[in-house]
Amino acid sequence: MPIWKRNLLVCWFGMFITSVGLSQIAPVLPLYIKHLGIDNPASIAQLSGFAFGVTYIISALFSPLWGVAADRVGRKPMLLRASLGMGIVICSMGLAQNVYELVGLRLLQGVITGYSTACTTLIATQTDKEHAGWALGTLSTANIAGSLLGPIIGGGIEESLGLQNVFFLTGALLLVVFLTTLFFVQESFTRGGKETLRVKEIWNTIPNKSLTVILSATYLIITLALYSIEPVVTIYVTQLTTDTTHVALLAGMAFSASGLASIIAAPRLGKLSDKIGAQKVILVALVVAGIIFIPQAFVQNPWQLMGLRFFLGLAVAGLSPSVNILIKKITPDALTGRVFGFTISAGYLGIFGGSVLGGQVAAWWGIRYIFFLTSALLLINAVWVYFTVYKKLNRQEEAVSQKERPEEVVVIPTEAQ
Repeated sequence: MPIWKRNLLVCWFGMFITSVGLSQIAPVLPLYIKHLGIDNPASIAQLSGFAFGVTYIISALFSPLWGVAADRVGRKPMLLRASLGMGIVICSMGLAQNVYELVGLRLLQGVITGYSTACTTLIATQTDKEHAGWALGTLSTANIAGSLLGPIIGGGIEESLGLQNVFFLTGALLLVVFLTTLFFVQESFTRGGKETLRVKEIWNTIPNKSLTVILSATYLIITLALYSIEPVVTIYVTQLTTDTTHVALLAGMAFSASGLASIIAAPRLGKLSDKIGAQKVILVALVVAGIIFIPQAFVQNPWQLMGLRFFLGLAVAGLSPSVNILIKKITPDALTGRVFGFTISAGYLGIFGGSVLGGQVAAWWGIRYIFFLTSALLLINAVWVYFTVYKKLNRQEEAVSQKERPEEVVVIPTEAQ
């Protein structure tokens, strides 16, 4: 097996487990906070929201720094640091004696995270150009699958083995990730010199600043759009059905539909990006996703919602991998970790912002307006991408193809001919 394929396999497993580790706490967090001595429902809700969101906010702040470190000392050391650190921290959550210790550990988890940044950078820089789209598309399914199955896994473990074992088992799996990374990941890396970690100086070294900003903003909008509906899926399903005994199951199926479709489609769209260009895939995916959000506001039953969310997942599968492919394309290998760090920070902010935005819009105007707002964001983003990314990269590709195209030889017939 080629080294890049083995690295991809190990990174996929590691990203899946770390994604599970970040998302599995969602369904058990209120129960665990109550277990730690908080009885007031309002306080439980407030502390749950803060404990869940603080990890993503802190991760957004630290991802660029871990990206810099990955470029300086190598991506494999960052993978080992993140997997071992998160394993220890999540295990420690199961030993928390009060809610303040739990919140502190969640904050520390946000500081330590960086596995996704290092994985994406490793695969982007170690994979040959012909397979980069497929590899990054495949890698993106790890986060999707982990986020999809994390709450289900967390809830299942809590129901069968108890609250604390959710943290112990997740921590143990992360230690397995550490060992598989240690023994099976190989990296060809030339250690860089001593460089400052100041953001301003990092920014000055990035060659294509405008496209980097646009792609990071696009990634933020994508994650914001996808997570805007997550906090209210269960409430929406409750409004759509009279079968109150299976609301949780129906909501879980609606939540899973888009993730399942993305897992199926992401590698294929990544391969398509290698052939026709990621800027074309992301533009079409933004338009299709923006359109598919609109009819979700008018569904009459949960099954219609599931079907539309499945088609949404097919479109969404072309978004995140395309952003990663384009960033790899415009960024030198020596700076890839830095730029991916900024982009992943934007994604974390999108997750947090989407969750907050969805809840606020639902409270003020109603759940159906979330779909309209999300659709508008994606379609506006598509127009922005068309004028600033699509047209620019197409012109560059045409210029390159014209330079590489041999000049036409004009044959002038002679009298003898």
